[in-house]
Amino acid sequence: MDPVIRRRWEARGTEPEFAGLERISRQLGISPLAARVLWLRGISTPGTARGYLECRLADLPDPFLLKGMDRAVERLVRAVVAGERIAVHGDYDVDGITGTALLVESLQALGGEVEYHIPLRLRDGYGLSAEALERAAASGARVALSVDCGVSACAEARRAAELGLDLVITDHHQPPDSLPEAFAIINPHLPGCRFPFKSLAGVGVAFFLLIALRKALREAGHFENHPEPDLRRSLDLVALGTIADIVPLQGVNRTLTRYGLEALNRGGRPGIQALKEVAAVDQVNCGNVAFRLAPRLNAAGRLEDAALGVELLLAGSQNEARPVAQMLDGFNRERQEIEQETLGQALELLEGRQTGGAKSIVLADERWHPGVIGIVASRLVERYHRPCVLIALENGQGKGSGRSIPGFHLYRALQHSQEHLAGFGGHEYAAGLSILGPDVEPFAARFEEFAQNSLGEQELLPCLAHDGEALVEELTFETVEQLGGFAPFGAGNPEPTFVLRGVRAQQAQVVGNAHLRFVARQGGYTLPGIGFGLGSRLSELAGEVDLLVAPGLNDWQGRVSVQLRVKDLRPATGGG
Repeated sequence: MDPVIRRRWEARGTEPEFAGLERISRQLGISPLAARVLWLRGISTPGTARGYLECRLADLPDPFLLKGMDRAVERLVRAVVAGERIAVHGDYDVDGITGTALLVESLQALGGEVEYHIPLRLRDGYGLSAEALERAAASGARVALSVDCGVSACAEARRAAELGLDLVITDHHQPPDSLPEAFAIINPHLPGCRFPFKSLAGVGVAFFLLIALRKALREAGHFENHPEPDLRRSLDLVALGTIADIVPLQGVNRTLTRYGLEALNRGGRPGIQALKEVAAVDQVNCGNVAFRLAPRLNAAGRLEDAALGVELLLAGSQNEARPVAQMLDGFNRERQEIEQETLGQALELLEGRQTGGAKSIVLADERWHPGVIGIVASRLVERYHRPCVLIALENGQGKGSGRSIPGFHLYRALQHSQEHLAGFGGHEYAAGLSILGPDVEPFAARFEEFAQNSLGEQELLPCLAHDGEALVEELTFETVEQLGGFAPFGAGNPEPTFVLRGVRAQQAQVVGNAHLRFVARQGGYTLPGIGFGLGSRLSELAGEVDLLVAPGLNDWQGRVSVQLRVKDLRPATGGG
């Protein structure tokens, strides 16, 4: 199987109407180019554009629109007022870690008595643990509250009932046909749920539960004798989990993340400050959350105990937080070494196979650590642009992790193949599974069958989406500054990207061994450009080229100017 090198460029959205663009541009005081970017994201009226730009917490939906919220809040109010112990059960990824820290911190601030449990990836696996529920009941807990897990935990829900635990499930994963018999289930994907935004992360669902709970406690007079907490202070945790879980940064998620990033940059939480120090992060944005902060939080769960991440986030001082952050940083370096070794072994396995016209990748090996196979699966997806499942085998048992591409619904593919699986869960782009060793080959065949029926040649060629053509002269400081106001950028809210046609590169050179730097000239206008990782393509800059660029503001020694970040280039086509 050969790596995918070519990329197709594709305009996003529908062709804007001139009159509509003019209205947005005039009423909001933004450039026509900025108005077009909004339009291509489905924001086609001045009212929706103003809401997108203002991004107010006051406009968040009513949490009681979430199905099951009334019943969950009623039970938690009773628990808080009566001093009943609440056992929070999270998950070992960043979404689960931040959701757990959020619930523990906020429930305690509301006056609740709280304990928490994070499963060990290598011992417990994903989801609710019956053993953890038994320990919670033995410790005197009367309520068990899940975050980022539980919607498929039918057996565990029955065990909770046997133990006398009222189980409240909060989750955001796709619910199965048969739901657990819990006291309450909150999940925006539940049939009949009227909540208008379905793509919350697990920590986002937990945040809305807390908003609703605080409101109910306020109405019950609880805060006449207790201080009322400001939940906005916990939005740093919501942003961390939301970005790390790669849910769409649209609507509610974009609002929560925008204010959460502000909280992350204020740095009031000792654990976050210590994490930023070991990760060498000064100004926090979506990129360094995803690639620097989140991997360190994740590393403990991949190799050791993810509860260390919760411990860090709940730390009360720098002296308490710094040793934990340093430990997580060490785990992350170890994880990177294991990941590189696993990636090399996976590539060897692929090279030794006759893959023919295969449209998917399924690999299994007894050498692999189950804590890194999800990351390595992502690396293979980037390299080959095929849905990928990697399985770590041990004593005939397999734990698998899958990653996908646009056009291939991973959860449905696993449903299609479930006769060969011992269990599975997840969503469109990421999923986990358990499998017996003898079932790996029949599963791979069934998975490939789904891929053959789902993916055409276009889907197997990576797509770089853009916001249409632009001229260098249009990318003024003011316009690029306006485009920056559309952040935070990430899944579902991509950074503005344009095609520049017929550009000539001047002063082109390779810098830092791998990066391409030059000045882009179009007509009488120029802008500096940088292509990270594109140094090997220096020779392609001979003659006129078309560039795919994301314009941004570059601050160098106190001087801020427009810079083009080049994502791809090709010989000039003149259009099309």
